[in-house]
Amino acid sequence: MAPVAKARRTVLAGAAPLSPQRKWRAITLATLLFVPAYWAIVAALVSLGAENGRAAVNAGPLIAFGLCLLPFVFIALAFLSEHRNAPGAAVKAMGLALAVGIPVSALAADAVTGLIAAVGAGGIVALRADVDHTWRARAIAVALATIYVFVLLRVASDVALLMGPVLPFTGIGIADHLSERKRDRERQAAGRAPSR
Repeated sequence: MAPVAKARRTVLAGAAPLSPQRKWRAITLATLLFVPAYWAIVAALVSLGAENGRAAVNAGPLIAFGLCLLPFVFIALAFLSEHRNAPGAAVKAMGLALAVGIPVSALAADAVTGLIAAVGAGGIVALRADVDHTWRARAIAVALATIYVFVLLRVASDVALLMGPVLPFTGIGIADHLSERKRDRERQAAGRAPSR
């Protein structure tokens, strides 16, 4: 095991794991806070694609509102999930959201896919990770949510737009749950294994 991972596990070993009720409450409230930011940005992008110039002028305040609300989404997720370093986690989440969201938007050629990837990447850092949770499982969940939105935007755009804000944090929560179940099965198998 790598020294950094071992040190992290030792620090978290003394802390009681976050209860599922508290984790899902944090995910739900952060998602509810993300919804107006998401819809403001999507509405602005739709108005930018409109033919008349007046709609494009009104897009600025909507984009500004959506982008100003995003840090509060990560702050809420970090504090409600009782992250040990909630302020630092929120700042890291914003940086990671920018680092992931901009290239994904450029590669996907649509801003909605980039927004989902950005918020999901930030959520990986902002949501408290207990001993049984892995960043790899969380990253896979965010990647699957991003690919799902990318495909849905090209096949059934209305569905993708409606489901978009629900996917990133929910995917991370499900990945954590599956990681916990996997670790429980490993512990049970190790407990039944005959000692030498």
